[in-house]
Amino acid sequence: MASLHSLANSFPGWVFFCCCCCLPLLTSSLPLKGASSAHPACRLRKINFQQPYIRNRTYTLAKTASASDKDTENRLIGQQLFVNIRENNRCYMMKRVVELVVKDVLLTEIKSQYPYVEEVAQFLASLTSELNSCNKMEQLGENGKTKAIGELDLLFDYMENACTDAPKKGGNKKKN
Repeated sequence: MASLHSLANSFPGWVFFCCCCCLPLLTSSLPLKGASSAHPACRLRKINFQQPYIRNRTYTLAKTASASDKDTENRLIGQQLFVNIRENNRCYMMKRVVELVVKDVLLTEIKSQYPYVEEVAQFLASLTSELNSCNKMEQLGENGKTKAIGELDLLFDYMENACTDAPKKGGNKKKN
């Protein structure tokens, strides 16, 4: 139950980070100069997911935790993660979500509560490390930092719209 509590507590952090921080970078309509939109380094090999040993460990861990889950109305991981995210940018989003799950859930105090947590965390961490070059900020280099600062107004507006109850009143129109 403590693991579910930790997961639920960290979910608002996922939503904030993924929707407010990643969304402007992920949905940018400008292609990277000198990079194709389907950057080959931003893909994982299918064989990574076809290893029976780690698949069994992951599914067993999920089933064990799911049996303790009393909340049948909410789902943390699902298609809602991809709302307004173009298909070719979904791997970026999943990389960030997996990094947060590993850091904020799997490697916290729940390590001793469930079998295989450390093995699954190491596997997922290795997948995200394979995607390290799958980072638009790094691909843009020094200009990426300038771009991020130049889009702080968009970040501000996205955060306001995504994280407050009332719709935005007035203010500047968003840049395209």
